[in-house]
Order: sequence, then C-alpha cells, then structure tokens
Amino acid sequence: MDVIKATPEYGLSIAELALIAGEGVPGYFWEQARQPHQSALEYGAEKAAGGAQNFSYRNVHLAMDRDRVAGMLLAYRLPDAGEFEDLDALPDFIRPLVELEQRVPGSYYINMLATYPAYRHQGIGSALMARVDGWAIEAGCELISIQVFEKNEGAVRLYRRLGYMEVDSRPVVGHPSMPHDGRILLLIRRVGQ
Repeated sequence: MDVIKATPEYGLSIAELALIAGEGVPGYFWEQARQPHQSALEYGAEKAAGGAQNFSYRNVHLAMDRDRVAGMLLAYRLPDAGEFEDLDALPDFIRPLVELEQRVPGSYYINMLATYPAYRHQGIGSALMARVDGWAIEAGCELISIQVFEKNEGAVRLYRRLGYMEVDSRPVVGHPSMPHDGRILLLIRRVGQ
C-alpha cells in the first residue's frame, strides 16, 4: 500500500470517502449548495478538486492499492486563536464541532479518515495515522487534534490505541444529518508522543 498526496483528479474519490467519514454531514451541506444539474456527490467532487477551502485535495493523502484509492486522510492546520468563524453564523448542529476546534487553535486537525468498505480491517487507517506526525511538522504544528462521535467505538479505540487523549467533549445537537446522539469527543496528541 502506497500513500500519495492527492491531486485534483481524485476529487470524486475524496468526495465518496468524505461521505463515509462524515457520516451524513457533508452530504447535507452539498445537497444545500449544489446546482440543479448536479448531484450532491458531484458538487462534493467539484469542491474537493478545488483548492480554495479546507475540504480540498490539497489537504488529502490517499492510500493506494496499485492504481485504486483505498482510503484517505484529510487534515490541515486549524486557525490560530481569534481567527475562527463566527459561531452565531453556523447551524446549531455544527456549532459544537467548531467550538471543539476552537479549543485547539493552531493544531494539526484530522478532519476525516476513511477507507472504502472493501479495504476495511486491513490496517489502512493505522498506516495513514502513522504518517500524521510528519505532516503535522510540515504544517508547523506541535499538537494533533481529532474529533469523533463517542458512539463510533471502533474509531475511538483506534485513536486511543494511537495515544490520543480526550480533553473535551460536547453533546451532539440533534439533526437529520447527524448519525449519532451522545457526545462528540475532542482528542489530542503531541507530535512525537
């Protein structure tokens, strides 16, 4: 399994994997923003192929099985303190996620980690996570952060096994696009630990 930096032509794969990782949230926003001639997935692929936002190929590393995408990790440096968007402008169900991001300004934020179903349980997520320290250093970060639904027990186990510690949480705000209730956990780890 090779790991490569994504390029614009992988937009569709990035969008497909984002729908898996985001458990409904990206699809909700893409459905709201798409053009009448587009599907939500087509809109997501277009956004992923662009370079103007955090959800972009520029922030994606892909696990490749020969010439096929097996999985991805989308991560980037969060804004420094005082540079975050206005919470009042966000939908209620997104606000807890951004509140947690604001607790770790300037950290290397792992926004999405996903594999296609055919590639699950093959260590691809762990292999991508093993490279995070190097990418965090390249981004000028000393701290790595990630959020996870507490009910996503497999992901929580993986991150804890990799040394991530819970430092905060927020209750999930109910919404049709939110797959879980319970809490959203904020986990961190220092680079090199």
